[in-house]
Amino acid sequence: MTGPDGPDGPAAGAGALDAAFAETVRRTGASIGALYLLAPDEPLLSLDTLYGASAGLAAPWTRVSLAAPAPVADAVREDRLVWVGSQEEMARSYPRTAMVLPYPLALVAAPVTGVRRWGALLLMWPATRPPHMTGRERGHIVSRCRNLARLLEEAAAHGAPPRRAGRPRVLDADAVRRPTSPATAVTDFVERLPGGSCSLDLEGRFVYVSSGACDLLGQDAEQLLGTVPWQSLRWLDDPVYEDRYRAAVISREPVAFTACRPPDRYLDFHLYPDASGISVRIVPAGGRPPPAPAPRHHASPARAGQIYQLTHLATALTEVVGVQDVIDLVADQIMPAFGAQGLVLSTVEAGRLRITGYRGYDHRTIERLNGLPLDTGLTPAGQALDSGSPSFFSGPEEMRSAHPEASLISDKRAWAFLPLVVSGRPVGCCVLSYDDPHEFHAEERAVLTSLAGLVAHALDRARLYDTKHDLAHSLQQALLPRTLPTVAGLRVAARYLPATRGMDIGGDFYDVIRLGDSAAAAVIGDVQGHNAAAAALMGQVRTAMHAHATFGTPPDRVLAGTNRLVTDLGPDLFTSCLYAHLDFARRRATLAAAGHPPPLLRLPDGDTRPVGIRPGPPLGIDPDAAFPVTTVPLTPGLTLAFYTDGLVETPGADIDDSIARLAHRLARADDRDLDLLLDELLAQAGTTGQRADDIALLVLHLEAGRRG
Repeated sequence: MTGPDGPDGPAAGAGALDAAFAETVRRTGASIGALYLLAPDEPLLSLDTLYGASAGLAAPWTRVSLAAPAPVADAVREDRLVWVGSQEEMARSYPRTAMVLPYPLALVAAPVTGVRRWGALLLMWPATRPPHMTGRERGHIVSRCRNLARLLEEAAAHGAPPRRAGRPRVLDADAVRRPTSPATAVTDFVERLPGGSCSLDLEGRFVYVSSGACDLLGQDAEQLLGTVPWQSLRWLDDPVYEDRYRAAVISREPVAFTACRPPDRYLDFHLYPDASGISVRIVPAGGRPPPAPAPRHHASPARAGQIYQLTHLATALTEVVGVQDVIDLVADQIMPAFGAQGLVLSTVEAGRLRITGYRGYDHRTIERLNGLPLDTGLTPAGQALDSGSPSFFSGPEEMRSAHPEASLISDKRAWAFLPLVVSGRPVGCCVLSYDDPHEFHAEERAVLTSLAGLVAHALDRARLYDTKHDLAHSLQQALLPRTLPTVAGLRVAARYLPATRGMDIGGDFYDVIRLGDSAAAAVIGDVQGHNAAAAALMGQVRTAMHAHATFGTPPDRVLAGTNRLVTDLGPDLFTSCLYAHLDFARRRATLAAAGHPPPLLRLPDGDTRPVGIRPGPPLGIDPDAAFPVTTVPLTPGLTLAFYTDGLVETPGADIDDSIARLAHRLARADDRDLDLLLDELLAQAGTTGQRADDIALLVLHLEAGRRG
C-alpha cells in the first residue's frame, strides 16, 4: 500500500505543485513568481512559494489582507486577472503598492480557482517587456492557474494541502536548491559578464569574489563569502546601497552606483542581474567624488527591507478612517509582519486604559485588563505611557523580574509595549505579544518604535473622526423623524443616506404627518450643502411645514409660507421641496413642488411614470413665488415614491434619463415589503459606495382595501 509520503502521497503532491509553479514562471517569461494561498481561518493571503527572489525581499508582502488594495487581493476578491503594465499604471491603480515597489516592472495577479478559491498567482517582468498582455497570454496564465488549483485539490484529497508555516518556500531557477560553490558561481559569472569581480546570489550573499575585488574591497574572500555586502563591509551599510541591489533583483535591469571606501577611495559598482543571481563589476572611480556621496553612519541603520515594510505600513495608516480601521490594519498587517500572535490596543480615558481592540486573547483576560489605572502593576502599559519609551520583554523571566503579576495575566511568552504618543500627549498603548519567547533585535525595536508613532497619529485622527461622525449622526437623527406615524390603509417607509464626504451630515429630510382619520401629508426636501448650517436650516424648514400642515393648509400655501420664512432667515442656502396632501375621503392627492424632482407614480397594474408636476422655484429665492398644484387620483394599490436629487444625479448623465431608469426599477420591484423595496432601489442606483450627495427616499403605498 502506498504510504502517506509515497508516489501518491502529500510529499509527491507538494513536489508536483512546486514543479508546475516553477514551469509556469519559466513558460511565461516572468522574472519573479509568487504563489499566495488563502489562510484557512482568516481573510488573508499567505505567500507560500517564491521564485526568482529571496524571502527577505518579499517580507513586506508575505501576508496580504484580502481587503487590501493590492493586485493579489483584488484578483482573489473579484475573481479576475489583474494586469499592471507599468510603474505609472501601478501608481495610479495601486499607490500603496507603488510606494514599496518603486521600480520599472510589469505584473499580473490571477486567481487560482478550481472547485474552490485557493489563492492567487503573481508574476513579475522587467519593464522591457511590452506594456500590454495579449489574449493568448491571458489564456495561458488562466490555464496554468487552473492546473495549479487542480494540483492543490489533489493534495488536499490526500489529506495534506501544501500550506507551509513560517517563511515561504523559495525555488531557484531550476526549482531545485543547487549547492553553492565558488566553482559554480565562477561559471555562472563568466556566462553573464566578461572579466571578473564578484557574484551575489538572490539573497544578496557573496558566492564568488575575485582577488581583484578583494583588493578593492579591502577584505579577504573568506571574510566575504556567505555574507551580504552591507553587513560585512561597514562602509556599504546604508539603505541606499541595499536599495540598489533590490532594484536590480526586481527590475532585472543593470544598476550602477558609486560608494566611498574610507577614507577617500571611490568605487563604481555595476550590477548585472539574471534569474540566478547578480554579477557585480567593481572599478575605481578615478578619485572622483560622486555629486552626492552617501552619508556614513556610525550606527547600523535598519535594513532596507524593513524600511520598505515601514513605508508600506505607513502608507496604509494614512488611508484609515475610524478607530476600527486602525485596529483592523494593526491586526491584519502589522501583527503578521512582525510575527506576533496577540494584540491589545488601548486608549487613555480619565487616567485609565480602555481597550478598543484586541486579537489572540480570550474575553476574560480582556475584561480583567480593561479599565485599569495607568499606575497598575498588572501590565507595563501604564509605565510605558508614563515614560514615553517602549518596553520589550523577550521571555517570561524578563517580564516576571520587572512585573511579577503581569506574566500571570495570559499564556503569552514575549511582549512589546509600544506607547502611542502625539506631541507629548499619550493617546494609548499598542501591545504585541508572542506565544513563544521572541528576541527583539535592535533593528526590529527601531522599526516598531517608529511604527508606534505612525499608529499613534492614525489612532488620534481616527478618534477625532469617530467623534465628529457620532456628533453628526446624532444631530441628523435628532432632526429627522424617529418614526413615521401609522395611517390606516397607508404603508410608508423612508431611508436617509448621508454623503460619504465631509461630516456625513446634510440637509435632506422627509416627513409624514397624520391629519385626522381621512387625510395625511407627505413631504421631502433638500437644503443645499452638507454641513451643520444645512442641517440646522433643514430642521427649521421641516418644523415650519409641519406647523402649516397641521392647520390643513393647501400644499401651495404651505410652500409659500415656508418660502417667506426661509427668505426672511436669509441663510444664503436654497431649499428644494415636494409637498403632498393625501385626501382619502375625496380619494385624491394634491402636490406642489419648489425646485424638486417629480415624484414617481406606480399604478396597481405596474405602469410607472414621473408625475407631470410643474415646480416653482426653490425656497429662499423669491419671497413672492407661486407654487402650482397638481392633482393625482388616489387609486387603491398605487405607490408614490418621493426622492432627493442625490439618488438620480450623476456627473455626465442626463437627469431625465436617470429618473426614467429609477421609474423602471420601481416598476419591477416587489411592493409587498417597502423596506426591501427601498433596499433594492438604493442598491440598483449604485448608492452603496462613495456618495457626493446625501439621499432621502420616501415611499407610500395605498392599500387595496383603503376607503375614504
